[in-house]
Parts: sequence; structure tokens; C-alpha cells
Amino acid sequence: MSPLLRRLVALVALAIPLFPLPAHAADPLLSQGRPVTASSTESAAAFPASAAVDGDAGTRWSSAFSDPQWIQVDLGATAAITQVELSWEAAYATAFQVQASTDGTSWSNLHSTAAGTGGNQTLSVSGSGRYVRVLGTQRATQWGYSLWEFKVYGNGGGSGGERLLSYGKPGVASSSQHDGNCWECTPARAFDLDPASRWATAAWSDPGWIYVDLGATAQISKVVLQWDPAYARSYQLQTSPDANTWTTIYSTTSGAGFKQTLNVSGTGRYVRMYGTQRAGAYGYSLWEFQVYGTGGNPTTPPAPPRDPANPPALVWNDEFNGAAGAKPDAAKWRADPGTGPNNELEYYTDHANAAMDGQGHLVMEARKQATPGSACPPDPLTGSTTCQYTSARMNTGTKFHFTYGRVEARIKVPKGNGLWPAFWMMGADFLTGRPWPYNGEIDIMEVLGKDVKTSYSTVHAPAYNGGGGVGSPYTLPNGADYSDDFHVWAANWDSKGIVYTLDGRTVFTISKDQVEQTRGPWIFDHPFYIILNLAVGGDWPGPPNAATPFPSRMLVDYVRVYQ
Repeated sequence: MSPLLRRLVALVALAIPLFPLPAHAADPLLSQGRPVTASSTESAAAFPASAAVDGDAGTRWSSAFSDPQWIQVDLGATAAITQVELSWEAAYATAFQVQASTDGTSWSNLHSTAAGTGGNQTLSVSGSGRYVRVLGTQRATQWGYSLWEFKVYGNGGGSGGERLLSYGKPGVASSSQHDGNCWECTPARAFDLDPASRWATAAWSDPGWIYVDLGATAQISKVVLQWDPAYARSYQLQTSPDANTWTTIYSTTSGAGFKQTLNVSGTGRYVRMYGTQRAGAYGYSLWEFQVYGTGGNPTTPPAPPRDPANPPALVWNDEFNGAAGAKPDAAKWRADPGTGPNNELEYYTDHANAAMDGQGHLVMEARKQATPGSACPPDPLTGSTTCQYTSARMNTGTKFHFTYGRVEARIKVPKGNGLWPAFWMMGADFLTGRPWPYNGEIDIMEVLGKDVKTSYSTVHAPAYNGGGGVGSPYTLPNGADYSDDFHVWAANWDSKGIVYTLDGRTVFTISKDQVEQTRGPWIFDHPFYIILNLAVGGDWPGPPNAATPFPSRMLVDYVRVYQ
């Protein structure tokens, strides 16, 4: 759902720190897209060696069914190797070595084991070479060896060791906005890798500029700008050794905003965006200003979370198999009592409206039941601010968070004007003070009781939220009614975006790259928690009427998360 009205205080979110992310290799990834060879392939068309270094966790290399077998990657030049990541398919190596070579002939061991357990392995190593290989000497199964991903990290190689240089570095700007429209929109916000915070000029005039101090002289090879709608039509990218004398390395008079990835060549300690013509009436504003290259004095950024394994494994679930009348499992769910947002008319109780039915279902029940002392908006029929309805809302907020995976639920929705069942997720930093929509919201299922032939899946972020969220309606085959039976709604979520499915059929795909290029920053690469609720009334569904059945029930067969 879209709790817009209750959370207009979202503007203060820009003062809240970066999403916490797990530790990762400090050095750049050298192997992705590099030439790769293997001792054999099970099928050159289906499982080529190149699939292990393509950055796609859904493709893999698979060998012939014999020992030994190997796969090796050519980094293009000698590199210092510091870390190797292996994502094994079920056909993994019990015994294997990771080796490096300067010539592809003579090999030295970087890692060796005779007790491999498969899965995802992160190996800290120390060595150098142009070629790195995994040599399997004992298979764990009757099949061959198979890797979803083979990643080599280090310094050097044919990539030149390009890395992010600007993360966490000091920024200076012509001016900075700090008011009710953009709270603490300081230069540092453009260099924090937080896609939900931004820098903005206080002066709505030309020129406007921002620069970053990389800490030492650097060779600049790429700059990424993620613009707010207040973007530059004309601007230059400039470098300087001293922040006084500037050299232009890129210039345009036709900037289109959104995300721009610019391949450039320049040298300097300081890199500046110098805007000379605004695209609109406002100033200049950047969600992200990223500088890549070599040299400088870089601060190691937090790593992105890992994509889920393929196929993913079940990591969390609730099958709702309790006895009739049993309340939701307190180890998995917490009640979320109180009045709903969006001018909803219900009061959410402390699990009084949620219980098992003894047949493997959770029942979330909306009742016509006044709640004295609550603070609902005026009822459209009576004018009373006492809530005339009760219902259920619960979440995994203090119990379970996750980043990426497949999350699904089998649900039967109710029918009737004013009913609004939903299965959705909120960014976990909402619980520590970051307001909506800066924390992010992922709606997996919303159905309006007045139109039970249409379901909606949507995402909400600072640059696109409420009625402007990125989403799509979809229907069942042959115009069937969602309230007639159970259906499985799922979101398959990874670093590339979200694929929504209904009963196993893809109904909507949201691409991270496309959103960044056309709508604004993607803010969904951090932990989220799950929410189930049945709302009554509100701005979108409208109020119940005399024909709305009470009690009305949303039935949940299960909720499952795979990673």
C-alpha cells in the first residue's frame, strides 16, 4: 500500500545515513566479461565457460562428468589477486585448487581444499598472475563441475584497476539547500552512495556547481550522474589539481537528466560538475555524483548485497498450520495496531482480528466494529472520528529482514466496496527513523474490493511515489475474479530489478536500469520486511457501502522467502 498522507514528514529522510550493507572485497572485480576457457563443457550452447564470468547469476558453466576439470579466466595483464568468489551449482567440487599463472602454463596455488561444501564461497587469497583458474580434482556428485559465478578481485589486470574514487570524499558546492523542501541537501549527499539522499543548490540561478576532493591526483575514466528533476541542460565536467584552475573533460548543451554514465579522460585531484543552464525554474540537484578511475585516495565503499542463488533456497516461511483460533507466530510476526494511513477507516487491532482457521490458513478479518478513543478520519456516512471498523495488519519488522530473493504468498482476497487487501514490503530503515518514501516500498499485491478482477504491483521511491509509483495493473485469464480462489503472488527481486509473477506467470517486470534512466534513483538494494494487511476505506478504494459484507476475510495460505 502507499501510506502517503501519514508520512509527509519524509523530507527529513535526507539527514539519515546510508543503508547498512555487508562487507565485501575492497578491490575491483577484474574477471567479469574477460576471455575464459575450460577443460570441457557439458554443452557449449547451454553451459559455456563464458557464463561463469558474465555477471549473470542465472547462467552457468558446466563441465564433462569426469576428473579433473578446470576453468580459467584471462585478466588481460598481470594483477595482484586478493579475493576469489565461487558460486557453485549442485554439481560442486569436494577437492579443488584456485591457481594463478603469468603465462597460462605454470601455475601456483592460491587456495586448496579437499573438503569443499559447495554453495557460495568467498576466498581471501594472496598472489599474482594474468590467468586465474579453478582446478577441480574430485567431484561431489556423479555429474561434473558447475559454477554460476567465478569472480576474481584484485588490482591491475586488463581493466586497469578502475574503481570508485569519490565515495565518502569531501564535497564543496556553490550553495546547498536546507529547508522544508530539501533537508540537509549538502554536497556530501552526492558522494555517499545512498540513492535516496541528494545535494541541491539553494540558489535557483546560473551557474551552479559541485566538486569532490579525491584526496590525491587521479586518472579519471568515468563519471556517473543521477540527476533529480532539477537537472542541468548545459554543464561541463572539469578536473583540477588545486580547485582553482579547471580543465574541461566533458561538455554538453543538451543534458536530458536522469542517469548519465559518461566515459571521460582527465587528470586531477578535484572533479567538478559546473552547470551553466538549468532545465527548469529550480536549481541543480544530484542524487549521485560518482567518479571512477585510478589513483586518488579512495575509501572502500560498502559492497552491494549478493544476488540470490539459482535456484534459490527456502530461507523463511510461515505455513499457518496452527490450531483454529491460534494467533500468528510471535517469533515471525508482530501486530501493527493503530489507525491506517491514506484516510482509511479501520482501526488495526493487536491480533484480535487475525487467527488460524485450523485448515492451514491465516484469517485476517475486517469487521464493522466501532473503536472508542481512536482517531480515524471522519466517517463519510456519520461524520464520526471514532473508527467504525476493525481489521488486521502485521509485519516481520523486528523479526525478519532480507535483501533480494523470491518472496511469495498464496492469498484469497475478499470482495466488496471499500476493502483493500495487500501483501507488500517496506525498507527496514523505516523502523529506525527514515520516513517513507525514502526507505522504499515494494507492493507485491494490492486488490480493490470494488474491482476484484484487477491486481496491482508497484514500487515507491522519493522520485516516484503515491499515484506516480512505478507499477502496473494486471488481470487473470478470461477475466476471472480474484476473490473466487487462492492465487500465488510473487516478487523475484535481485540487483537488476523485480519480476512480478501471478500463479507462476510473469505479469510485470521492473528494470533497475530503465527506472534510473527514465524515473529516478533505484533505492531497493537494502533490507526490507514483509507486511500483510486488510484495509477498509481510504483515498484509493473509497468507503464501504451498504452492500459491503462484514465480516470480510482475507485468507493467507502461506508466505515464503527464497534466497
